Amino acid sequence: MSRYRGPKLKINRRLGPLPGLTTKKSRKLNRPGKDGNSPDNGKKLTEYGIRLEEKQKLKFNYGLTENQLFRYVKEARRRKGVTGLILLQLLEMRLDSICFTLGFAKSVAQARQLVNHGHIRVNKKVINIPSFQCRLNDVINVKEKSTSKKLMTNNIKNNQVKELPYHLKFDALKLEATVLDYCDRTDVQLKLDELLVIEYYSRR
Repeated sequence: MSRYRGPKLKINRRLGPLPGLTTKKSRKLNRPGKDGNSPDNGKKLTEYGIRLEEKQKLKFNYGLTENQLFRYVKEARRRKGVTGLILLQLLEMRLDSICFTLGFAKSVAQARQLVNHGHIRVNKKVINIPSFQCRLNDVINVKEKSTSKKLMTNNIKNNQVKELPYHLKFDALKLEATVLDYCDRTDVQLKLDELLVIEYYSRR
């Protein structure tokens, strides 16, 4: 399955705020679709529907395909520890996710584009793979090029990240960040129950 490129506000209305998908807010409060517009809509989601929506939150927020997300779930199961937390840590350690967290981009999709275009370096090497898994003590910085530095500086000013999570150390003058540790559950901006995502894939 290909990556989603449709209306983003419609997804936000259906699943709730997804910081990695878009920062825009819809004026409409109801869910999209015929049922969402009904004033007497008292339908309740089934257990499967609830798990499906939690899975879709993760998928749309990080801009993943179905196969990519399933591979991350399998990898999280394979590792020792709390599977839900490990899954989130794997996703947060993607290069495009870290660039978004640092404020280099206003969405994960824009961060993916920056990486694809070769603006980002990891340990002094240009990496153009958005799904690249960063490791502890990796140094992430902007390519030594005036256009790249100007672009990132403007993006950081426009995005105005209030507070960086403790697992990242960022030098705004050098446009350089260091991965100090794996993220904690409280550092993840997305609001979801990751356990339901694991349960959704439990039969596969």
